[in-house]
Amino acid sequence: MIHHDIAKTVTISAMALMVVCLARPGLAQPRYENHEGGTYLKFLNDSETGDRRGAPPTLLMSFGGDPVRAVMDTGSTGIVVAASSIPDIDSLRQIGPGTLTYSSSGRIMRGRWVETRVTIGGSNDQSVTTRPIAVLAVERIDCVPHPRNCEPSDAPRHVAMMGVGFAREGDHQSQSTPDKNPFLNLPGMGTMAAPGRLTRGYVVTRAGVHVGLTAANTRGNYRFVQLQRAADGRDWGPLPACIAVDGGAPACGTALIDTGVSVMYLTVPADRAADRTQAGERGGQTLAPGTRLSIRFGDATAERPPGYGFATGDTANPAAPERIVLVGGENRPTFVNTSVHALNAFDYLFDADAGVVGFRMIDR
Repeated sequence: MIHHDIAKTVTISAMALMVVCLARPGLAQPRYENHEGGTYLKFLNDSETGDRRGAPPTLLMSFGGDPVRAVMDTGSTGIVVAASSIPDIDSLRQIGPGTLTYSSSGRIMRGRWVETRVTIGGSNDQSVTTRPIAVLAVERIDCVPHPRNCEPSDAPRHVAMMGVGFAREGDHQSQSTPDKNPFLNLPGMGTMAAPGRLTRGYVVTRAGVHVGLTAANTRGNYRFVQLQRAADGRDWGPLPACIAVDGGAPACGTALIDTGVSVMYLTVPADRAADRTQAGERGGQTLAPGTRLSIRFGDATAERPPGYGFATGDTANPAAPERIVLVGGENRPTFVNTSVHALNAFDYLFDADAGVVGFRMIDR
């Protein structure tokens, strides 16, 4: 659930090209009038007060047996679940050994990839069922050196993560490809090269997620950022972003909208954070209380980019994360993992067919 990748521009489909043009500042939004079939899944743990989300959202997953409660994680790609949660696992198609590392915690999930349909449900009695996809059945948990939050286990039983993010292959997640993303592999969905009748994408709000983009669930004043194709052509590159500390010159790099964590992880040049750090309660360095952070999405040349800001430790601002942990050395590129608290600033749209990310700001 953290980091950066390489990307390059590739010829895009006519549909995607239309969206790129429409997404430029001053022009209309992408249009989804001819797309239908979206499903709304209300989170099991609705935002605590109706206007604030501080914990990662959860949904139900079923593999043909009893459902398990899983975190819906936009900071990873693919379903990761304890092998014991999959009935008759040995009768499923066995793809091979698998590993996925969550760099925010330091957990290394080890097991085997099996192919199965997955039913995902919300608290509103709505559900979607995927086409057969690869699922990582976890049989052991190891830890990276000096993990932030990891306990090894030879027989894990309480593992259930539903990764629906993009651009994750470069962050210790080489097997986390779009064909493993449950929200991009529903009946009626196509591929990047050949879109289907149901648009591959979703809108995440504080209360739930709309799976499959339609005219109805994309209403509102969105501001869009165009992504670049990933180097292998199968996925999109990471979200570009520029970050300013206490009103200083912005440093530009990438951002990860990560609903799977409640702590923000930040990498900026050392001079941007100088004299603004303190020792964290759990080790490492954090930004000092009162430090102002401004995050703008899009590259440095973007006009009127979407974004948000807050002061560290401002409990009155629901977009402010619990903590801001500084990550990496001086040679690491600028990066921010927003944490789930970003959903208190905007609704978050991802269109995997066109390669655009949209932000619908929330008035507070």
